[in-house]
Amino acid sequence: MTNKTLTGATPGGLSKPARILPPLVSGQEWALVGVLVVLWILLGIFTPAFLTPSSIQPLLGSVAPIALIGVGMTFIIITAGIDISVGAGIMVTAVISAKLMVEIDLPLWGVIPAAVGVGLVLGLINGLLVAYGGVHAIIITFGTLNLFQYLGLRIFGSQTVNGIPGTLEIFGNGAGGRIYGTPVSFAIAVVAMSFGWWFLRNTAWGRSYYAIGGNQNAARLAGIPVQTRVLSAYVITGGLVGLGALMVVAQGTNSLMQNVGQGRELAVIAAVVIGGTTIMGGRGSVFGTLLGAILVQTVVTGVTQLGWPSNLANFFVGLFIIISVGADVLRAKARKKSS
Repeated sequence: MTNKTLTGATPGGLSKPARILPPLVSGQEWALVGVLVVLWILLGIFTPAFLTPSSIQPLLGSVAPIALIGVGMTFIIITAGIDISVGAGIMVTAVISAKLMVEIDLPLWGVIPAAVGVGLVLGLINGLLVAYGGVHAIIITFGTLNLFQYLGLRIFGSQTVNGIPGTLEIFGNGAGGRIYGTPVSFAIAVVAMSFGWWFLRNTAWGRSYYAIGGNQNAARLAGIPVQTRVLSAYVITGGLVGLGALMVVAQGTNSLMQNVGQGRELAVIAAVVIGGTTIMGGRGSVFGTLLGAILVQTVVTGVTQLGWPSNLANFFVGLFIIISVGADVLRAKARKKSS
């Protein structure tokens, strides 16, 4: 992703770098739009049912938790971090929320802050360890992934949570979870993406993520509170994990299985990377993440509707990741040659 550097003048007449901003829409994002258009046309031709509301609405509903959590993951990866514990975080938040609804009949207005609160605590744990621990984020979050999984299984108590009421219907794939034909969960994800896009471009806090990911030492010398900013990225992601977990619960059955959230971290990271955020940090866009999430779910839905083996979806998603990373490496080499 190509970034724009805006310059200003010093009192002595010398120019100085003012801030770094990504373009409104990057070349990779335009390419993703093109791929999605072509893919949707082809699927519409070979499986006409794909372009019907009964297919598109569940697809967008499934995109929602991945895109929502992907907003926070984009913040993290822009700072040159990563969080592979989000799937386990979904598990912990989902089982606590489900038990609150089943055992004490907690209403929607109570479940939402409870779930987001749990997610914030999990994100705070990750953020404190990453920001102040001096160990790479992948090691820290691999450790917390196992800790959160253990916690979730203990709360499950070796049995599923049954009899989940329709409290979360507004986040589900049924008629009660749609507004003007669009899943409410997807609309929430789009709102979160829009705010994230504005935040990264138009606030000093958001722009500092790019600076940290580009060169953490230089960012520190420039006066940016690096540890606080890194901590905030993980806390924000934790809160989004909490809300995303409610969407996952709502889109399932009235029973919650112990494997809830399993593999979701891979889908989120895939969406972010395919969307153009470089895994090395310093460059990225939440709009690309939304497109990446739609592409990942389109592949999964398309493979299913075509009647192909389900593991082909993993193959195609992996192929898109390799292409995206390869394109990013080529762009980095081109920038290095031109500088």
